[in-house]
Amino acid sequence: MKIGELAQQTGLAASRIRFYERIGLLKAAERQANGYRSYPADAVLMLQLIATAQRAGFSLDELRALLPGDLSKWERGTLLDTLRRKVEDIETLQAQLAKSKAQLVELMAQIEAKPDDMSCAANARRVLSEMKLSSLASEARPTKTSRNA
Repeated sequence: MKIGELAQQTGLAASRIRFYERIGLLKAAERQANGYRSYPADAVLMLQLIATAQRAGFSLDELRALLPGDLSKWERGTLLDTLRRKVEDIETLQAQLAKSKAQLVELMAQIEAKPDDMSCAANARRVLSEMKLSSLASEARPTKTSRNA
C-alpha cells in the first residue's frame, strides 16, 4: 500500500510515517520501480501500536527498544515487563499530581479565607506562613520507606 493509503487508514500524516521509518520504529518500506514506497498491510497495526503507546506516555526511545521490526518476533515477557513498569510510572505520576492538586486546592482555600479587614499583603504573609508550617509538619512525618527501614 502507498503512503497516502497508510496515512488515511491510520490518521497519521505521511511526514510522520516517514519519520517513524527514518528513526527505525517502522520497518523500511520497499520501493516500487517508480520510487514510491510500498508498505505491507501490517504497517497499519504497527503505526496504531506506536500511536497508542505514545499516548500512553512511551518515548520514542522506549518504543524503539520495545517494538521489534517484525511483529512475529515480539518477546512476551519483555513486553509485559515494560508495560508493567510504564503502569508503575503512570501511578507514581498520578500520585504526584494528586498531591500537587491537593496543595493547590488548599492554597486556594487559604487565599479565599482572607478576613475582610486584612490587606492583600498581610493575607499573603499569612498564607505563606501557614504553607511553611504545613510543609515543615509534613517533612517531620515519617514516610513509608523511612518507617520500613
